[in-house]
Amino acid sequence: MNAPTVTPLTHKDLRMFVIGAMLPVFMGALDNTILASALPTIGRDLNDMHNLPWLITVFLLASTACMPLYGKIADIHGRRPVLCVAIVVHFAGSLICALAPSMAVLIFGRIVQGIGAAGLTSIPVVVLGDVAAPKERGKYAGYFAVVYTSAGASGPALGGFLSDHVHWSAIFWLNIPLEIIALILVTRLLRRLPRYERPHRLDLLGAALIVAASVSFMLGLNLGARHGWTSAPIVGLFAAAVVIAALFVSRLLTAPEPLIPLAVLKHPIVRWATIANACGWAAIVGLNIFLPIYLQIVVGLSPTDAGLALIVLMMSLNIMAGIGGQVVGRVKHYKALPVIGQLVAITSLILLALWADRLTLFSFQVLLLLIGVGFGPTPTMASVAVQNVVERHHFGIASGTMNFSRNLISTILIAILGALVLAATASLGPGTAELGGALQPGSAEAVAAFRRAFFAVAACMCISFVALVMIEQRPLRAEQ
Repeated sequence: MNAPTVTPLTHKDLRMFVIGAMLPVFMGALDNTILASALPTIGRDLNDMHNLPWLITVFLLASTACMPLYGKIADIHGRRPVLCVAIVVHFAGSLICALAPSMAVLIFGRIVQGIGAAGLTSIPVVVLGDVAAPKERGKYAGYFAVVYTSAGASGPALGGFLSDHVHWSAIFWLNIPLEIIALILVTRLLRRLPRYERPHRLDLLGAALIVAASVSFMLGLNLGARHGWTSAPIVGLFAAAVVIAALFVSRLLTAPEPLIPLAVLKHPIVRWATIANACGWAAIVGLNIFLPIYLQIVVGLSPTDAGLALIVLMMSLNIMAGIGGQVVGRVKHYKALPVIGQLVAITSLILLALWADRLTLFSFQVLLLLIGVGFGPTPTMASVAVQNVVERHHFGIASGTMNFSRNLISTILIAILGALVLAATASLGPGTAELGGALQPGSAEAVAAFRRAFFAVAACMCISFVALVMIEQRPLRAEQ
């Protein structure tokens, strides 16, 4: 094992590290949601509405499986070179998507993009853990949360605008210059980053098993409404998902270094913080993807206007993430703000579901504001709580596990939301059960479908709240 190379860090050094890591986070988070408003346009252009949901789910699946691997590889070879590789892979995926002549090629490009995005969003959090003490980490983690939520919430508006006024392929061409800039910034600004290499084994079999289980589960959800939930193919897919998931659990218990390190998750603070972060973010990602579709199908807005309507969610999340980051390192009871906030968010989500058929634009914006304000402080507090109790050489693994869990729960929730919407509209005739299909704005079937979807999002946020309450509030360390 190499001895760590430690060099004195100035405030300027720390600021440069944070700046260098922010653009990769932005790009990785942007690609989670930027296609939401553009999906109907892409489906019509490529003459394939049936496979549209896979443009979202394969991206999340690929990034989910690779996140823990990136954490371990970064622990072995250092943060900067691994982040550079992730940017190059993401560049390749963006180029494939931009030039894609068919849905199959576009889906393949999204898989490559997802593999790269896993490193873009997971490695920067590890970088922060390397250079900032837990007590000071909150404010910097708040900056990362602001960047992540800005990208996720602005994605639908940007994607809708580009698909309306340029072409949907411009969504992917936009990544090319950003990736070049990010590669330059990472290469130069992270040059003096402290190194804490440690040998690890990569659990490729575990990654393959979780992907196979997730794909089987989501195929069952996406095809169930069309083929019947009790039909042999659907029952077979769900049975395969259960069996493969059991094999994955067995792998976690027997592998020398499993994909998800059980030793880390055995710590109750890590376990509950990971659940709180994952389920809360899943709810927000689900809203970012399905609210633009709701606004187009139920309300009748254009893709651009539907995306712009979500800006208030981004702004409120950003403001509260920044405030939460400042508060967490300065007060003794740093859980109080996130707990109160989540109660506000859950109440707002329930009202969103109950009022899905009669929301005015003003009341819709007020609910989004309250959801953002309510959830904003949670991610920063959860991240700081985890890094406060794990050993330095587990930073990469712990951060990778948090990001893995966030993407896995998001992927499953998106599949469930898609199934709820598609199942409720399957009886309306050919073509109407597809994402972006020909539902009439304001139809009772559409309203009922999205009402159930919003209740599912509220339930996911409730799980996050319970986990948040269970986190032990330990004093934050003042040293790195």
